[in-house]
Amino acid sequence: MKSDRTKQGIERAPHRSLFRAMGYTDEEMNRPIIGIVNSKNEIIPGHIHLDTIVDAVKAGVRMAGGTPMEFSVPGVCDGIAMNHEGMKYSLVTRELIADSIECVATAHAFDALVMIPNCDKIVPGMLMAAARINVPTVFVSGGPMLAGKYGDKRLSLTNMFEAVGAVAAGKMSVEEVDAMEQCACPTCGSCSGMFTANSMNCVTEVLGMGLPGNGTIPAVYSARIALAKKAGMAVMDMLEKGICARDIMSEKAFENALAADMALGCSTNTILHLPAIAHEAGVSLDLAKINKISERTPNLCRLAPAGDSFIEDLEAAGGIQAVLAELAKKNLLHTDLPTVTGKTVGENIARAVNRNPAVLRPSDNPWSETGGIAVLFGNLAPNGCVVKRSAVASEMMKHSGPARVFDSEEATFAEIQKGGIKPDDVIVIRYEGPRGGPGMREMLSVTAALAGRGLDKQVALITDGRFSGATRGASIGHCSPEAAVGGPIALVREGDRISIDINAYSVHLEVSDAELASRKAAWQSPPPKVTHGYLARYARMVSSADKGAVLS
Repeated sequence: MKSDRTKQGIERAPHRSLFRAMGYTDEEMNRPIIGIVNSKNEIIPGHIHLDTIVDAVKAGVRMAGGTPMEFSVPGVCDGIAMNHEGMKYSLVTRELIADSIECVATAHAFDALVMIPNCDKIVPGMLMAAARINVPTVFVSGGPMLAGKYGDKRLSLTNMFEAVGAVAAGKMSVEEVDAMEQCACPTCGSCSGMFTANSMNCVTEVLGMGLPGNGTIPAVYSARIALAKKAGMAVMDMLEKGICARDIMSEKAFENALAADMALGCSTNTILHLPAIAHEAGVSLDLAKINKISERTPNLCRLAPAGDSFIEDLEAAGGIQAVLAELAKKNLLHTDLPTVTGKTVGENIARAVNRNPAVLRPSDNPWSETGGIAVLFGNLAPNGCVVKRSAVASEMMKHSGPARVFDSEEATFAEIQKGGIKPDDVIVIRYEGPRGGPGMREMLSVTAALAGRGLDKQVALITDGRFSGATRGASIGHCSPEAAVGGPIALVREGDRISIDINAYSVHLEVSDAELASRKAAWQSPPPKVTHGYLARYARMVSSADKGAVLS
């Protein structure tokens, strides 16, 4: 066992004395040591309850003959960090999480790991660490929140952000917003729609790194506790069989993940995280491949914010395994791949049943014949930009309009709130990328303010920053190269015409090559927004969004 280097032989007597200082017995030390990576804190609703998940995982490990040892990692709540300086610290925690897990797990020679994430950057950060460390690893998330209810309307966090715009437009009263606020987020768990957290937990299940149910069993269901116990037992089985993380996270597994991503209509943030995770696993995942998979994969789900269904509805419909079974009918899935269950993908889905075709469309009756995410290319984004097309109104799939140019999220939000954005405008928000932000902020407040004013079907938005999974509308992010390194988005001027054709994967700035070259020659790099601390180091080291915004 790997942990023997910390506990076997006379030369390890000092090490064993330290274990004894914590009350560990000879029996516990003689068993495999399983690191339990706990992201519980008291600031993220998806993490407030993770101590109960951890206790269940530990029980499972002990039942299967292992000794669990818990350690923690940091996390940021994107909703609470939204629309202020705090959001610059969200994406950057992904690397902190991966690095901290690598440090602790390697320093203490754990034999295997169970990762317990739930929200946003914590899930991909842990997946990156799992690929990097490459020991037997199982994921079990904390599960999704139940949808809220206001009168006869079901709610999610999206509704609260959009309500802010509705109040500014005079479409809703402050009293109505207060009443909604009381019931929009009724339980602990990751926010109830197909936002980034739930997208990544579902993708983890598809990759084969989480047990069936990992992405969809609600946080407050007893089945979530049972799943956690099974995760503890499963990692011991993996250890006995010598199955490690990279044995599961293969190139074909990432292709499965992307196919499910397209079927589910996941957050655009998956197109930032999956390349970063693949990079750690030694797998190349470029944006052109994503479009190829999107072209052949039907979109089967329209969960909030794209529709009126929620993650709890997908669970009732059969969960992720039912989604995979639908894809397998069209031969869109590699079914011979290993998973943490000890069975193949095909064996896992053998008994999966689609119990609600209204929530999970059959593969022969999809919402659309192409996937929920598209990567656009053109002279404005030579290296690509990303849109959640399943959440774009049909009338906005093709759009052309004048550029309204802003150099920060704050300036954009202020202009929307005062009514300065008009139908047909194409908002350009730049210097918000990985390096320029720094930290590539999510801009849910901006997109929700547009939706609250009813402009999400009339106005497009393009940025080198990114969007929350709760965003809907023609919101195009990850524009690469970013403005801070002189990408074409830095050269856009107020009033320039921008043309977007989502189904043709095209975004074009209607300016001549000669004029762009002239603007490029005159462009000067702006001074960094942050000059000290972690953000400054991050800005110096981070790669482009099309490369997953990984650190070099």
